[in-house]
Amino acid sequence: MTSKLFTTAIAGSLPKPAWLSETNKLWPQWKAEGAELQQAKADATLLWIKAQEDAGLDVIGDGEQSRQHFVHGFLEQVEGIDFDHKVKMGIRNNRYDAMVPQVVSTLTLKGRVHAAEAQLLRAHTAKKIKFTLPGPMTIVDTVSDQFYGDKIKMAMAFAELLNQEALALQADGVDIIQFDEPAFNVYMTEAADWGVKALEVAARGLTCTTAVHICYGYGIKANNDWKKTLGDQWRQYEEVLPALAKSSIQQVSLECYHSYVPPHLMALLEGKDVMVGVIDVASDEIETPEQIADTIGKALEYVPKARLIPCTNCGLAPMSRDIAIKKLHALGLGAALARQRYA
Repeated sequence: MTSKLFTTAIAGSLPKPAWLSETNKLWPQWKAEGAELQQAKADATLLWIKAQEDAGLDVIGDGEQSRQHFVHGFLEQVEGIDFDHKVKMGIRNNRYDAMVPQVVSTLTLKGRVHAAEAQLLRAHTAKKIKFTLPGPMTIVDTVSDQFYGDKIKMAMAFAELLNQEALALQADGVDIIQFDEPAFNVYMTEAADWGVKALEVAARGLTCTTAVHICYGYGIKANNDWKKTLGDQWRQYEEVLPALAKSSIQQVSLECYHSYVPPHLMALLEGKDVMVGVIDVASDEIETPEQIADTIGKALEYVPKARLIPCTNCGLAPMSRDIAIKKLHALGLGAALARQRYA
């Protein structure tokens, strides 16, 4: 549980500056290579650490500035994956097509994956830091399997690798390790069964805070179109939240503001810290502190004060940098107003 009331955090990703990569894209191309690219990634990370601190946020992330995509950033350091022969595949239950790498042999780590990013982050803020990793089920949904022939077996193999890196990140001084599992909102029955089991393997042995982020996706057209098909009650969380409530994972991040998720589903997470999405990532409209405090107030009907963490609905990667910065400030101001209101 958190000590300060309504500690703020972001889900994970932040937009990349125009000098680092293409902007407003989910799979942007880098603008540099080699040592120059490494320096540009570090510079962008420092910029966003400062922006989060300026916004008054309590938990600081690296904004995933060093990763082209939240899944593939991890996979690049995995042996057994062929990036040279990507194939087109429908992901998230064919919601959209993506060019994905192929799993061609036994999976092993080439070495550390995110040491440089985590150590840079730890060295440049005194605040708590969170580091994000893709969850095993979502990785399985974002690669083409040409080797294992069994989704669960492959998920467990990925979970072991994630666990290795997570333990190393903890040693780097990371306070919160979050696994991103958007697939939990797509394959609900499987998520509640082997998805959560694979997540437990990924988090095995961690003594830092563990978290899982389950969203309805970035604010891109494919996701926005999908949401329109879900009716006036989005109940995807109903299947997986009870399984997570029984798990060892300590924090759960979910979408709330401007969504049709019935707020009472949050009550299914009894005993967990709940990262409540109070910032809409699918709209450029900047939330007011009052709107954010109101969303927090609604969530308080189902989540104890000490367990509520105001957060973004999802990552901000495809947004414009200017809008993202304004939304971070809104998050800080909204949480401050909620502290006054509900303390």
